[in-house]
This record gives sequence, C-alpha cells and structure tokens, in this order.
Amino acid sequence: MQQPSTAPYEERLTAPRAWWVMCFLAGVSLALIVVPFGTLPALGGLAAGTAAAAVVVSSYGSARIRVVGGSLIAGEARIPVTALGEAEILDAEEARAWRTHKADPRCFMLLRAYIPGAVRVQITDPSDPTPYVFLSTREPERLAGALRAAKAAA
Repeated sequence: MQQPSTAPYEERLTAPRAWWVMCFLAGVSLALIVVPFGTLPALGGLAAGTAAAAVVVSSYGSARIRVVGGSLIAGEARIPVTALGEAEILDAEEARAWRTHKADPRCFMLLRAYIPGAVRVQITDPSDPTPYVFLSTREPERLAGALRAAKAAA
C-alpha cells in the first residue's frame, strides 16, 4: 500500500507566548471583579476568565497556510498553483508597507501583525478580480520554495 504524500509546506500562525500570559491576566482580572462575593466565585472567575480568553487566542492563532495537492490553502481560501504568479518574499518593512499604504483593497490577506515576514503572490487568473495574495509567514523562503515546487509539478 502506497503512503500518501506529505504536504511540502504547512504552517500554523499561532499566537505569541505573551498572549497566553495575557489570558491568565484576564482570568485574574475577572477573579478580582468577583472577589467580593467570596473565594469560590473568585476561583471560578479565574478559571472562566482564563478559559474564555484562551479560546479567543487559540481561535485567532489557528489560521493555517498549506501548499498541498496543487493548491495554496490559506485560511478559508483555496487557490490552484496554476493561477498564481511568482512569490515575492517581503521583509518586515516591506510587509508593513504592503499591509498599509501599498495594499490593494481587492487583495486577499491572511495577516497576523505579530509575524513580521510575509509573502506576496500575484494571481494570474484573468477571471479573478483579486490582484494578489498577502500571507504573513514565519518562513517566507520556505513558502516561496514550496509554491515554486508545486507550480513545477503542476
């Protein structure tokens, strides 16, 4: 039996560690709010506040970028690599410019401000009004290489 091939690129845009500390601090804040009602409500507030904040942080940090099966999958978007142009690797300063004043309102962005690097990929499909895809990534060179390899294989 043949093993399925592994994805040449997969990345989860997880939240920074400091955000998890802030989750605990949100729980402490809720515990302090309910401490006048007693120790047990304060402990419940600590647990509930920490858990609620952790759910929000985990959800925000669950976005994934994958290059698999001839497609670029970024969050909810699935784009065949045949519809993509060359990937441009952006350093922190260039990425900030493309997130702000250079951004085209028609582009697709999967960005996380806590990730400084990014890749910008032109969309070459004439029927698609989206001019490019902007993806925050911790490994821009590896993502660009995976896109080149997937395009060569397609």
